[in-house]
Amino acid sequence: MFDPLAPQGRLAVAALVLALLVLPLVWHDTYVLHLVILSMIFGAFAVAWNLATGFAGLKTFGHHAFFGIGAYFSALVSKDFEITPWITAPVAGLVAACAGLVVALPVLRIRSVPHVAMVTLGFAEIVRVLLTVFRETTRGEMGLWGIPAFDGFTLPVIGEVVFNAAEKVPYYYVAALLFLGTVYATVRMVKSPVGLALVAIRDSQDAAESLGINLTRYKLLVFSASAFAVGLLGAFYAHYILLLTPSSVLGLDLMILVIGMTLIGGVGTLFGPILGAFVLTIGVEAMRGVGEYRMLIYGALIVIVVMFMPRGLVALLDGLGPRFGFGRGVRLATSDDAPRPG
Repeated sequence: MFDPLAPQGRLAVAALVLALLVLPLVWHDTYVLHLVILSMIFGAFAVAWNLATGFAGLKTFGHHAFFGIGAYFSALVSKDFEITPWITAPVAGLVAACAGLVVALPVLRIRSVPHVAMVTLGFAEIVRVLLTVFRETTRGEMGLWGIPAFDGFTLPVIGEVVFNAAEKVPYYYVAALLFLGTVYATVRMVKSPVGLALVAIRDSQDAAESLGINLTRYKLLVFSASAFAVGLLGAFYAHYILLLTPSSVLGLDLMILVIGMTLIGGVGTLFGPILGAFVLTIGVEAMRGVGEYRMLIYGALIVIVVMFMPRGLVALLDGLGPRFGFGRGVRLATSDDAPRPG
């Protein structure tokens, strides 16, 4: 599906990963680390959403439901039953994946893009309303507080690792693990025969089905895998922020933010959602001084990119193609890449 990166491109990616891992060792500003943590969380979220929407063509506008389900499930179970978040977080991802299967079942019967968007968005709104109504358990918009942080541990040479609001470095490395793991798993899936089948489904479901591709199997696979990643990210977010409200993890503005990141970065590309997440998260925060106008600038940026750079900011990497291979590496495969019968 994707042409391999040139050796220089692989070195550039390795250098970026190394810089990401070394950053908290050389830059101790907790505010900067917090911004990078949020960038990695939403970057991984955008990558997982792009897997379902950009590659499989499932235009879901309700993926924030899985983020909220993962966040509230892990927070409530760890808080009420005194179970370590190290256990509740991955279980929350599985719960979100099961919810993804439930949503995918009716979506399988719908081929109209607007209707798929409305079904998924409606599901997210139902989850938000339920979490708001059951105030005895979730405290609704008053906020669920008292969420346990991750349990600390001791590592050889490094010593004791403590998770608290004042110390961002441990959270940073857990977020980096989730971010890199999500990106790596997505890359492996996209470059596999599964990825080629997903792109074929996106381009033409009828043609894909005529080639013997099981639409039900692949749609369920991509929806559940994407929901698991987003649910796990939501669980981490809950134990990092330590305060949840339905509007903060299930508000439509969160989904719009993720969609904006992917559109600005480049839909259906590997690097686009990551680039968009870091640009928007850090850029919007940098414009905090202009007050409410920053959201106006944010909206204008989306309009400008969509109008004049439909492939997103990732198209800028095409200029590096001859030397690094980024232009080839982000090339979106089409059904023309599929093997011909006979």
